[in-house]
Amino acid sequence: MPLEPFNKSEALSLGVELELQLVNTHDYDLAPYAQDMLRLMAHTPLPGSVVPEMTSSMIEISTDICHSAKDVLAQLTPIRDALVKNADKLNIAVVGGGTHAFQQWHERRIYDKPRFRELSELYGYLSKQFTIFGQHVHVGCPDADSALLMLHRMSRYIPHFIALSASSPYVQGQDTQFDSARLNSVFAFPLSGRAPFALTWKEFEAYFERMTRTGVVRSMKDFYWDIRPKPEFGTIEIRVFDTPLTVERAADLAGYVQSLAAWFLQEQPFTPTEDDYLVYTYNRFQACRFGLDAVYVDPASGEHMPLREHILMTMTQLEWHCEALNATESLARLRRDVDAGQNDARWLRERQGKERLLAEVVRQGARRFRGAI
Repeated sequence: MPLEPFNKSEALSLGVELELQLVNTHDYDLAPYAQDMLRLMAHTPLPGSVVPEMTSSMIEISTDICHSAKDVLAQLTPIRDALVKNADKLNIAVVGGGTHAFQQWHERRIYDKPRFRELSELYGYLSKQFTIFGQHVHVGCPDADSALLMLHRMSRYIPHFIALSASSPYVQGQDTQFDSARLNSVFAFPLSGRAPFALTWKEFEAYFERMTRTGVVRSMKDFYWDIRPKPEFGTIEIRVFDTPLTVERAADLAGYVQSLAAWFLQEQPFTPTEDDYLVYTYNRFQACRFGLDAVYVDPASGEHMPLREHILMTMTQLEWHCEALNATESLARLRRDVDAGQNDARWLRERQGKERLLAEVVRQGARRFRGAI
């Protein structure tokens, strides 16, 4: 299949997808209720969409096209409220977070959909281990070449996105000592990691043609990159975020992405180079492992600094753009958490330190998602 043309979109428009956990209210393990939830949600008129994901204990919600973080929240909130209401009817709960704290992968069921069955046949047990939960943020780009330039500029800030959204410290009942263990599962897949360094759509089309010629790739869906272009939407899609514990946090993160994108488009602050990626995997690992306490290596200067310091410095640079985009409150909330060293991974660990029972942590996570904590 040839690469489809890059469609027009409104620059800096936003779209957000959230993969969410469905848990029972007996022991708060994952529960295979996706089909029942989809059936109930189909009766409620809402913005965006609600669709199944790889396994039957997952569900994905998404917004329509948004223009600000506040717009994202205005769409996610009624979807969240409908999810909670319908989950109550099924005696289950909906939870955010990048991993379920203690589920066992071998107990999962692949959702009955042709693409998911095909992926299960190809990837074997990895498909069930892909019961992980992420937030994807789309940002509109004025044209195809601008999209690739924005993609590679955004790559310098992947550690920011990981540390700010990190919410997956627990896997199969164990503290992994990572703030974001979810991304370790993504790395198991071929064609994950970073996109190839191409700054023009013509170069990218040539790369795509070479890849399809090998028979390894048939469409853009086969790439599990941290950021990938989405030509059908006219966007780039950032995929490294863990699903936050609240829709408010999800909207704030979208506001941060939009503010960065505005800075890139309006000021062209730097030109990305292939050498930016010399430290990419190291910076990514640091953010996954240590969250806001990570070390960040500046790809241009080679300077080592606390990631927290780099995030705060960047937020200061974005203040004017935040104001223009009505994202000042979102960035202020994120900045307060960075100052305090607080993210969702820390919240989960604090709850486990107090409760000493991961099922209770999941129960409190479900209450937090519905806005009760």
